[in-house]
Amino acid sequence: MALPAWLHPRYRKNTYLFIYYLIQFCGHSWIFTNMTVRFFSFGEGSMVDTFYAIGLVMRLCQSISLLELLHIYVGIEPNHLFPRFLQLTERIIILFVVITSQEEVQEKYVVCVLFIFWNLLDMVRYTYSMLSVIGISYAILTWLSQTLWMPIYPLCVLAEAFAIYQSLPYFESFGTYSAKLPFDLSIYFPYVLKIYLMMLFIGMYYTYSHLYSERRDILRVFPFKKKKM
Repeated sequence: MALPAWLHPRYRKNTYLFIYYLIQFCGHSWIFTNMTVRFFSFGEGSMVDTFYAIGLVMRLCQSISLLELLHIYVGIEPNHLFPRFLQLTERIIILFVVITSQEEVQEKYVVCVLFIFWNLLDMVRYTYSMLSVIGISYAILTWLSQTLWMPIYPLCVLAEAFAIYQSLPYFESFGTYSAKLPFDLSIYFPYVLKIYLMMLFIGMYYTYSHLYSERRDILRVFPFKKKKM
């Protein structure tokens, strides 16, 4: 006897993914709208307290995004694990380790710029993924989701690198995350950040190459047509 549609594993998987993408889309849309309204209301001054205004929601969205690694691992989301791991790791380290731990960095303009880039990418990506799960595709949205990252992702990495650069004096002054270990060993966290700064650009090259190959494959087979029901 055939199972009802709502009991079918594929239906439940798609329902879960749709809800997940919808939550992420709403979160990032709220952040972007909030930043836009604040900028037109308060001007350049709104950029200084961006983190205080929307930092909590941003941290929540980025924390939830770690579920995507589980999605890929168990096979409910068709992506490659390592490139996605690199992208999520970049954001988690910059947001939680570099920005959240240093109040002085939270007031820098680079935080506002970085949040704008992240949200532009995620609003398009989650919209595309959310509609794809329910079998709807638009040529312009497919093209945008596979193209927008090309100029913005490198800018994101540059902004992340600049955030690290601006945070170094504060990590040096306050000794945050630096620690002395037994046997006269120690961890000097600014050195760790400088090493990560180099790794950031290596990871960008790998991720960019992967995303470009993925874009080429998707746009090659995608028939640019109207909405598919």
